[in-house]
Amino acid sequence: MTSGVLPAAFIGHGSPMNALDDNDWTRAWAAFGADLPPVRGILAISAHWYIGATAVTAMSMPPTIHDFLGFPPELHRFDYPAPGDPALARRVADLLSPHDVVDDENNWGLDHGTWSVLAHLRPAADVPVVQLSLNRTLGVADHVALGRRLAPLRSEGILVMCSGNVVHNLAAMDWARPDGGFDWAEGFEYAVGHTLTDVDRLATGFASLLNHPGAQLAVPTPEHFMPLAYLVGLASVAGQPLRRLTDGIAYGSVSMSSWVLDPPT
Repeated sequence: MTSGVLPAAFIGHGSPMNALDDNDWTRAWAAFGADLPPVRGILAISAHWYIGATAVTAMSMPPTIHDFLGFPPELHRFDYPAPGDPALARRVADLLSPHDVVDDENNWGLDHGTWSVLAHLRPAADVPVVQLSLNRTLGVADHVALGRRLAPLRSEGILVMCSGNVVHNLAAMDWARPDGGFDWAEGFEYAVGHTLTDVDRLATGFASLLNHPGAQLAVPTPEHFMPLAYLVGLASVAGQPLRRLTDGIAYGSVSMSSWVLDPPT
């Protein structure tokens, strides 16, 4: 690993219960976190802050947001007490300029797309975390472009952690199929992996993935797919393909694939 440049990652987070579960996916997240060099801060880009603006959490102590219903009480009580970092929030806004970025000092915090992963990646909650929203008025190429602008953070001790799912169709879930995917989900997952692991395809073909025959079912709404665009933007600056960290599809229609952009060698 090249000194001074941190990896970046897209984590397929699945159910918020992964915050409490011990399984192959959460163990892989924990191993990835344990292998990281010193981290000064974390910029999290979660599918669950999908609003009509680009915003960044700018409070000193972001609250833990339980943005779900119907899960066990212990999950609703879960707290991830990482500090915020207003200076990092300002740095993110500066890097994204002239794109407008709203400083959010009291409306959001850390949602389960962020803390369900960081509970394993950084269980001590000892590193400041800033969360960046997904702007629903922007398209795939726009999000890739914003990701490119964030590239300097990797050499400034900041881990960029994007959290979503390559395939995310809750309406199609089959509870009798905990460990496999529907054909359309497997097909779309394969097409995404084929693109992400080749630097030439990554540069030219990522946005066209939403034209894939399986995309309408795999990505019925864009918010869980869009965080991956930021990692693609970072990879395009680095000129590197991505490395798969985890794979698998749960309940037919939720991908648990995770991808890493390694430091240059």
